[in-house]
Amino acid sequence: MEKLLSSWSSTVKTLPDNYVFPVNSRPGDTTVPFCDTLPVVDLDNALALGRHVAVQQIIRACQEYGLFQLINHGVDDGLLNDTMSVVHEFFDMLNEDKASVYSEDPSNKCRLYTSTYDYENEEVHLWRDNLRHHCSPIDDFIHLWPQKPARYR
Repeated sequence: MEKLLSSWSSTVKTLPDNYVFPVNSRPGDTTVPFCDTLPVVDLDNALALGRHVAVQQIIRACQEYGLFQLINHGVDDGLLNDTMSVVHEFFDMLNEDKASVYSEDPSNKCRLYTSTYDYENEEVHLWRDNLRHHCSPIDDFIHLWPQKPARYR
């Protein structure tokens, strides 16, 4: 648990060296072309033209830009905001409360971990904590999800 970045807020004041990528593995002077707009996939419109059109728009955006914005997906803004709120609650909990899902075993279906899948063997750690769990079919996995915060499930 001491590896989790979310537990460092009051103890670590400077970035440890093993979180700094060596100069030769940084992007360096690579020129990244400026783009003032990201591809936007309007799911309503795309699906109205057929599922294959939506799929092709997403594939093209991923190939050309590596990302896209999805609009008119039908997920309620309130649900999105509530989801982000409960995720923040989870990562803000005390370590004792997160310990039940912390694991360094990548085969666990529900686990909290930091950096990559192989923390002990990587030379430089990524600056991130992850909570990963399977969701579908929900009845097969929800019992593995964190107990706290209560509204997580």
